[in-house]
Amino acid sequence: MRTDDLLARAAAAEMVPVWSPWVRVLHWTLAASILVAWLTHEGAGWVHFTAGYTALAVVALRIGLGLWSRSEHTRFASFVRPLPATWAYARDVLRCREERFIGHNPLGGWMIVALLLTVAVSGSSGWLYTTDRFWGIAWVGDLHAISSDVLLWLIALHLAGVVFTSWRHRENLVAAMILGRKRAPNAD
Repeated sequence: MRTDDLLARAAAAEMVPVWSPWVRVLHWTLAASILVAWLTHEGAGWVHFTAGYTALAVVALRIGLGLWSRSEHTRFASFVRPLPATWAYARDVLRCREERFIGHNPLGGWMIVALLLTVAVSGSSGWLYTTDRFWGIAWVGDLHAISSDVLLWLIALHLAGVVFTSWRHRENLVAAMILGRKRAPNAD
């Protein structure tokens, strides 16, 4: 056997499954639907509406998975940590001595909650604005616009966190969310 083959096998053996295909499909579907909704927010009605409804459906499915999944890294209870633990993790990040997590770290866990809630508010207010009862009601339109803007800021913060954590722990988190695998804890 060639050295390259041995190295490739050793590297593959040090990888562990983290995110299920369901989580990965929902993640990328949500990202795509938000991008489409953002790109079509002016004038492309049915495309924008379809993207928004898709995002709402993904949020509902992801919440269901987060509450009832048997997969350790999928359940909210496994990665949404208490606030004191999250603050301690944030302090450790600032001190450059944070722990590496196989699943989501405490800040990432709370980011998921924030993103899902904000998408739910944005999508729901967008839908309400299309109904006869709430058409033209200023606070509904304002809620949709503000929550959409907040969502963009959260996405930017999420992407910055992914880049920072990938750099700090020398692993490609985007590839992990595509392939579903990360470096094993003992491979550090």
